[in-house]
Amino acid sequence: MSLLTAPPALGRAAMLAVAVLGLAPAFADDSCEICMRWNEPVDPFRIYGDTYYVGAKGLSSILITSPQGHVLIDGGLPETAPLIAGNIVALGFKFEDVKLILNSHAHYDHAGGLAELARESRAQVVMSPWSANVLRSGQSGPSDPQYGELPRFPSWSHPQTVNDGETLKLGPIRITAHATGGHTPGGLSWTWQSCEKAGCLNFVYADSLTPIAAPGFRFSHNKTYPGVLGDFEHSYAVLDGLDCDVLLTPHPDASAFWQRREAQEAGEPGNPYVDREACHNYVAIARLALEKRLAQEQAGVAE
Repeated sequence: MSLLTAPPALGRAAMLAVAVLGLAPAFADDSCEICMRWNEPVDPFRIYGDTYYVGAKGLSSILITSPQGHVLIDGGLPETAPLIAGNIVALGFKFEDVKLILNSHAHYDHAGGLAELARESRAQVVMSPWSANVLRSGQSGPSDPQYGELPRFPSWSHPQTVNDGETLKLGPIRITAHATGGHTPGGLSWTWQSCEKAGCLNFVYADSLTPIAAPGFRFSHNKTYPGVLGDFEHSYAVLDGLDCDVLLTPHPDASAFWQRREAQEAGEPGNPYVDREACHNYVAIARLALEKRLAQEQAGVAE
């Protein structure tokens, strides 16, 4: 029996996880109010082709399927793992057919469920070298801008690592890692194609680019992550230069995902997820956020 827990307001898919995988449904307490909001259950659905949404309302988890096995991106909170597993089962797929679990960055809200998902599915976890070190201990080190403010999460002792620009292969799936640091030193974005009769679309799962930091951290000058501004600039250039038909993000609200889902459900003409300016706009918003943060630091008003 797994020790994982999920929120009391279970969706149908989470109930499947309880019944099929033996995962237990309850938050231990209400100490993380935002976690409970992030972890609101939603039923899974196809986005396009072999790409599905299997995450919670506020925490993305993406499933890419193939006859040879499936790829899962991001594991949410520890409490999200039952929802993700149940959503996969609810779509008619076998959870044990997940062979690769990829990660954007190793914070509790995107890597918290990785250990349990890997243990239950026997899938291989793949992430950047920096993120792998974090997952092995379950806690970020001083180079993380949010160091000291982040909760610990379940560790996993044997993640594999991937290099910038490396493409992973599973059956027909080809998914490429792109180093997009700044939010953390080890942030990765992922790109792949999904196809239907109407054609193929280029998907970008763009890592978070928000300049969020613990009190005392300065993006403009610090010794623990001296390359942070260079990493942000590199990330902007990478994401702005990708073939980007569909943008997905670790927090779905950052890419207007639920508005697009509503348009899909309403049967609006065309594909509401397709926005070839989405990556460009995502970068533009991130640039403005960093500029604002640096201005606050210069004025001495940043925390």
